[in-house]
Amino acid sequence: MFKMKNRILPIVALLLLLTVALSAFLPADTFAQAFNKTNNTYTGKTPKYVFLFIGDGTSFPQIAAAEMYLGAQKKTASPEIKALDFTNFPATGVAATYDSDSFIPDSASTGTSIASGIKTGNGIINMDPQKKTNVEPITRKLKAKGYKIGVISSVSIDHATPAVFYANQVSRNNYYDIGLQLANSKFDFFGGGGFVDPRGERAKIANAQDVLEVAKKNGFKVVSTKEEILKLNKNSGRVIAINPQLDSSKAMPYEIDRKEGDLKLSDYVRKGIEVLDNKNGFFMVVESGKIDWANHANDAAASIHDTIEFNNAVMEAYKVYEKYPNDTLIIVTGDHECGGLTIGFAGTEYSTFFNKLEKQTMSYIGFDKIISDYKKNTKPENYKLEDLFPQIKAAFGLVPSGDAKSELVLTASELKRLQDAFTRSMQASADRKYDDHEKIIYGTYEPLTVTLTHILNNKAGLSFTSYSHTGLPVPVYAVGLGQELFIGSYDNTDINKKLVAITKADK
Repeated sequence: MFKMKNRILPIVALLLLLTVALSAFLPADTFAQAFNKTNNTYTGKTPKYVFLFIGDGTSFPQIAAAEMYLGAQKKTASPEIKALDFTNFPATGVAATYDSDSFIPDSASTGTSIASGIKTGNGIINMDPQKKTNVEPITRKLKAKGYKIGVISSVSIDHATPAVFYANQVSRNNYYDIGLQLANSKFDFFGGGGFVDPRGERAKIANAQDVLEVAKKNGFKVVSTKEEILKLNKNSGRVIAINPQLDSSKAMPYEIDRKEGDLKLSDYVRKGIEVLDNKNGFFMVVESGKIDWANHANDAAASIHDTIEFNNAVMEAYKVYEKYPNDTLIIVTGDHECGGLTIGFAGTEYSTFFNKLEKQTMSYIGFDKIISDYKKNTKPENYKLEDLFPQIKAAFGLVPSGDAKSELVLTASELKRLQDAFTRSMQASADRKYDDHEKIIYGTYEPLTVTLTHILNNKAGLSFTSYSHTGLPVPVYAVGLGQELFIGSYDNTDINKKLVAITKADK
């Protein structure tokens, strides 16, 4: 599809080396200004079809892990990667992700930077850091210019990243108010996840209007079955398409858990393109939100599967580019990194074993349910870790030391870690009084499950440093009209400025 793989990591390394070398000769403030200078001016043709893909929690480690996992499936004698298609886009860049509060940002602040071009604080959606002034996302500007607007997410559609493209709120947790802003928007297609608080119950609002009823009164068609969603087309009008299968957070299932035939992120992109098709063009933003959630939980396998599906979703947009190369722009980026994922672990030194991750058959959420069911069906005095060995093998491929035929045999120290975690998991959540060490190793996750993912990750040669976000920059990939603006190193607010310039959103 593309003639050569972009050498983004060597480029980043070279830029960092230049930073060190030149800093010896230039004043610090002068060099910083020169290094961050980027071109946000565009005089070329305005694209008719614009796609912005955001892998939530996605940076170089998540992309590299997916590529190495795919390469390992070839089972070659030497290391080999299979590139995700979007990493071969002709223009590549690197964007800083810090917000007005911290070098380690959240999705609301970084999303606001991309959607509206300003730095703001943790948890704030399209408002200044003082929470006094609203700012306009590019989507509203483009809607006023005649573009149709689509917003798609694999997590709830009122979550922080999709919300920054249609809402203004002092807090990302104002789910009901965010939902109302969606229902009252003039946008054209919302797809993927559902609503966290559609009736204002969580917000404790008396006699609250149902968000979906408000949306219907405002002309939205609300569909929530596979059959209804697949029938959508350019004559369907304004649509809210809610995935038939949602978890307790109103998000789509992890790709690793998705049943054959159920809708996936790429299906919503393909259907969104059909619904938004019109003579004036459209702007579509697509978030793969569960990459972030998987990395919060340190579940490398779940992250990898969702990253691969993210690539599939991008390639649905690429079909539009292939058909209309002189009218299309596609941008792929992340909002921040999550989990501190590293390709490397002290116990495996210079080796990786990505094939071991193929043994994982469900996400951490799936195994949490197994633990919950076990506790419901077993008397406390009968709790035994050994009872769960068959389920552990089925879910992660890990087996006790007696099974010498497996390449995923648990060591004595690993079994000790599992026994300690099992003891904690069998306690009621309210009774788990963690010491500082336990807070670090378990976070807020089910102790047994997260210990299992850690052990499998480490056996594969991967590790995590956090259950939160990190301050890593993110890659930016572009193809189409104006792609050249996205080459280089810049701030995440510049992504917005470049898109505004290319689409002439301010004119």
